[in-house]
Amino acid sequence: MKDYERPDPDELLERFANEEHAAKRGKLKIFLGYVAGVGKTYAMLEAAHQRQQDGVDVVVGYVETHGRKETEVLLSGLEILPRRVVDYRGTELSDLDLDAALARHPRLILVDELAHSNAPGLRHPKRYQDVEELLDAGIDVYSALNIQHLESLKDVVQQITGVAVRETVPDRIIDEAYEIELVDLPTDELLKRLQDGKVYVPDQAARALKEFFRKGNLTALRELSLRRAAERVDSQMLSYMQTKAIPGPWPAGERILVCISSHPMGERLIRAGRRLADDLNADWIVAFVETPGHLKMPAENRLRMQKNLLLAEELGARIANLTGESVAEAVIEYAHQNNITKIIAGKPLRPRWFEILRGSVIDQIIRHSGSIDVYVVSEGTEVPLRVQPGLNPTGFIPHRPFGRYAGSLALVALMTVLGFPLRYILDPTNLVMLYLLAVVLSAVFYGRGPSVFASIASVVAFDFFFVEPRYTFSVSDTQYILTFIGLLVVGLIISNFASLLRDQVLVLRRRTQQSQALNNLGRELTASISLDQVLHTVISHVTGMFNREVVILLPENGHLEVKSFSEDFSISETELAVAEWAFKNHKEAGLGTNTLPAATIRCIPLVTARETVGVLGSKPQPGQPYLSKDQVELMEGVVNLAAIAIERASFAEKAAQAEMLRNTEKLQTALLNSISHELRTPLATVTGVLTSLEESESVVPENRLDEATRLDLIHSATRQARRLNHLVENLLDMTRLEAGALRLNQEPIDFQDLISAVTYQMSAELSNHPLNVLLPPDLPPCSADIVLIAQVLENLLDNACKYSLPGTAITIAVRPLEMHIEVAVQNQGVGIPPEDLEHVFDKFFRVQRKENIAGTGLGLSICRGIVEAHGGKIWAENDPGQGVTIRFTLPASMEKAL
Repeated sequence: MKDYERPDPDELLERFANEEHAAKRGKLKIFLGYVAGVGKTYAMLEAAHQRQQDGVDVVVGYVETHGRKETEVLLSGLEILPRRVVDYRGTELSDLDLDAALARHPRLILVDELAHSNAPGLRHPKRYQDVEELLDAGIDVYSALNIQHLESLKDVVQQITGVAVRETVPDRIIDEAYEIELVDLPTDELLKRLQDGKVYVPDQAARALKEFFRKGNLTALRELSLRRAAERVDSQMLSYMQTKAIPGPWPAGERILVCISSHPMGERLIRAGRRLADDLNADWIVAFVETPGHLKMPAENRLRMQKNLLLAEELGARIANLTGESVAEAVIEYAHQNNITKIIAGKPLRPRWFEILRGSVIDQIIRHSGSIDVYVVSEGTEVPLRVQPGLNPTGFIPHRPFGRYAGSLALVALMTVLGFPLRYILDPTNLVMLYLLAVVLSAVFYGRGPSVFASIASVVAFDFFFVEPRYTFSVSDTQYILTFIGLLVVGLIISNFASLLRDQVLVLRRRTQQSQALNNLGRELTASISLDQVLHTVISHVTGMFNREVVILLPENGHLEVKSFSEDFSISETELAVAEWAFKNHKEAGLGTNTLPAATIRCIPLVTARETVGVLGSKPQPGQPYLSKDQVELMEGVVNLAAIAIERASFAEKAAQAEMLRNTEKLQTALLNSISHELRTPLATVTGVLTSLEESESVVPENRLDEATRLDLIHSATRQARRLNHLVENLLDMTRLEAGALRLNQEPIDFQDLISAVTYQMSAELSNHPLNVLLPPDLPPCSADIVLIAQVLENLLDNACKYSLPGTAITIAVRPLEMHIEVAVQNQGVGIPPEDLEHVFDKFFRVQRKENIAGTGLGLSICRGIVEAHGGKIWAENDPGQGVTIRFTLPASMEKAL
């Protein structure tokens, strides 16, 4: 196969990934017509009956018959879901019950009128969004659509018919449909059906014939539907050829850039870009250039800008937010860097004098476009966007110019007052510098408009107050005319550049604040270790950045649970349902979105590369504006950082739990191994003794064991039973220590009696070791649990016997300290490696030695638990010569021990 015939590997991988995603998703079939009455619903119901005969589970979710009897007949035999009834301003509206459809989960569901707007209060504002959720749930959908409801054709349809279409669907719905069936009917036959009352009732039919169903309109709409269907077939054929590596004349790649501003004609430009992209099968980008002057953009324009960008995303465009001082330069630079082949821009209708003074952006783009084609769309009649009085949906300070102009006028007046005493010292022409200072200050503090006003006012004031004859506008010396012109021109230039600098500083300051806020959040999240710390950090920063009430919900046992929230925040069941939907569907929902927009909270899923870890909800204060575009971008950055930090904290907790589980299993294994070995020896001894005694009784008297041997066996069994009892006591004490159930029965201790009792009990173990006891006569009183301290001493002596050579001495020394009594047990063994001194009191820790010495590794750990429960401490230290000394302290009074 030749190189040019091979399919692109990246494209193949992308296509395979899309096919894998599509396999999990339901399939959408659209019955497309050019107008009502061509038979879309009828064809859809016929196809549904055919699928039902093939054994497919078919359900009618919503079908509108419009009173047509032949359509109603086709509904018989199909399961029909009850509609959801919503009360809206005293009127009952019926609509698709989305939750019932999802619960029923058929293989195929019929949902008519794809472009329909849902009743207020339902989950989605548009029915096509209900269809998308059904598809995401793996349910196939049949739906019907007229060509005039396609978003990219809205203005074309309005131009053809003179009727503004209010209900539209994004073009991506058509693009993503699995199949499109064109339902066509000749226009003459459709008009006859309309006249016969088969489409509308007679009164409606008469109005429709007069206003919309004119033959010219129908012919144009029919051509649009045929073209759209043909484009879909052509796109499928091209995709097939590319997938199968079929050689052919491939079209050169086109890239279209649509330039929009806050002007009302932005919608027309976006739809024109979509249509051209479809015709050329090209990638298309919608760009908005933000200049420093946009900081003072009115709220109405900002809202329009946000709606246009949202429309572009719905139509499938990529969004490019550009910045620069000149719109034309930013557009051309981006076009050259991104291999743009065609630019679409608008040309608003403005007076010629305005273009001469301010310049034309479209002319500059054309002048510098080079080999890039430029398409100019002229301004038409646009419907203005209305903003409710008193509502500022952008969060920016409203434009109030009168105070700024008054301030600039006050600066001119101040310079005039300062000029009166200086006129006796300076020539009038030198006083011009005072007015230039007023112009600069106006530009810096008030902006371009007030600074221009200050330039004009300065010329007037200078002429009136300081040029002879004063207090008139007459000029006796014509040389001052040049001064006036120079003052005005220099003032205008200074005001322009100073205003530009001011705007740039404001932009830089705003971006610096945003970057600093994200940097501070990232730094604090990095320093946060536990999940609670991460959640507290996110809550505090989001509350401070956006002045909103915030809540974070994380999944727990299959449901979202509130984990952290700002002060005085309360979440209702409805808001919790919004958060659940956002979490399950990985999409934003609630206030300001297209899903459950009537909610009072906006829920943003916390999505990482692996999964959705939770939901962040923000609720504005009463009367608080929506987030601006910059704030939305900042919120996205915050959410991304929060999601990563929460995932990291969750991983850390899971890792800690896994480590704890591994340690527990390791301890259990060590315990079982140690106990099994320690139990085996005493049990074997006791069993052997009992077996010997039993066998001795069953033989003839002369062969029985003598009395001395019997006593020796019984003593051996007793020692091993005592050893077994000591092991069990250690295990029980360790269990009580770990459970925190150790209770101290404190009473005064006599160390001489205590040592005597312990050494007597361990006389067998100490038989091979000389015992030295150092006990001063003047010990202060000490209260402790005698039984537990005896066990500590017994464990230490047992440890000393095990690790000392036979015949070596063991020393018990007691001495008073300032507030404690210290007890030390010293042996003359081989010592402990220095690196193990801190670990000898850990559970199951045993020093690795060549000789195998029996033990569980619990004795010293139990000693530490008992001593610390008394308020003392215990430690081990190597002696300078040889051996180890283990010391522990006890408080010298009962009060200090408690």
